[in-house]
Amino acid sequence: MTEPDFNLLIALEALLAEASVAGAARRLGLSASAMSRTLSRLRAVTGDPLLVRAGRNMVLTPYAEQVRERTQKAVFEARAILRPTSSQLDLSTLDRTFTLRANEGFVEAFGPVLIAAAAVLAPLVCLRFAPKPDKSSRYLREGLADLEIGVLGDMGPEIRLQTLFRDRFIGIVRKGHPLLTREVTASQYASFGHVVTSRRGRSGGPLEEALAEAGLVRRIAAIVPSFPAALAVAQASDLVALVPASFFINHHGAGTISPLCAFELPVTVREITVSQMWHPRSEVDPAHRWLRQLVLSVCREKYQSTI
Repeated sequence: MTEPDFNLLIALEALLAEASVAGAARRLGLSASAMSRTLSRLRAVTGDPLLVRAGRNMVLTPYAEQVRERTQKAVFEARAILRPTSSQLDLSTLDRTFTLRANEGFVEAFGPVLIAAAAVLAPLVCLRFAPKPDKSSRYLREGLADLEIGVLGDMGPEIRLQTLFRDRFIGIVRKGHPLLTREVTASQYASFGHVVTSRRGRSGGPLEEALAEAGLVRRIAAIVPSFPAALAVAQASDLVALVPASFFINHHGAGTISPLCAFELPVTVREITVSQMWHPRSEVDPAHRWLRQLVLSVCREKYQSTI
C-alpha cells in the first residue's frame, strides 16, 4: 500500500487553523495557488471538501471540525520528536522567534530588560511581543504564541502555569491634588471622579466590590484602553487613576522627577498574580524551557519585592 504524504498533514493543520487558503499559504510561506492545489490533494485523499464557501468566507466542514484538534496534536507531536535534545542546545547559534502575548503594561515594564538579556545569551533570538486584546488559550493551542503572560483567565486544564510575581493596584493623582492634603479615607477616595483602564470599555471590577462593602460607589468619569493613557489623564486633571504598582514604579520610580503621586488604596483589593502560561507540547523543548527561565528570572529580579 502506498505510504501517505505526511507533508499534507502540515498543510491540513494550517488550513484548519486558518480556515482560509490565503491564511494557510502565508503561514507556510507558499503561494495562494500552491496552497489551493494542496487543498485539492487533501480533498482527494480525505474524500471531504474540508473548506467550503460561506458568503465571502470559508468555513470548515463537519469532518474538518471533527479532526481539527487531532491534526494539531499530531503535527505538534511530530515537531517535538524532531526537535534537538537539551544537550544539543547552543544559545549562541539558536535562531528562533518567540511570540509572547502580553499587555502593554508588561511590555513597557519588562520588555526592554527581557530583550537585552536575551540578546546577551542568544544573539540570534527574536522576541516578538504580540498584543493581547483578550484572554484566550487559542493562541497557545494553535501554536500562534509561545507564551501567554498575564492574569490567569479561562485557559483550559491542559495549559501549564507558573507565577512570575504578585502585583497590587495603587491610586495615582497629580501633584497638588486635594486628595493628598490629608490621610486618604475610603469616602474621600470615592468622592472624586475616576479614570478607569479597560481594553473592552468596562467600568466594574474588584475595586467596586471593595467600595460596595463600605457602602460607597465611585464615579467613573473616563474609560481609557491603557495604563499610560490613564496616567496622562490623571496628570492633566483631578481624576484619580488606578494602575499596577509594577507599571508605575517602572515609569516613575525612585530617582525620577514625576508630576504624579502614588498612594495605597484605602480599601482592601486582592492582589494580582501575574503568570506565564504555555502549551504542554512546549514543556520539554529546551529552547522554550530556556525562554521560560529567562522570563521568570527577569521578572523576579526586577520586581522581587512583591514575590
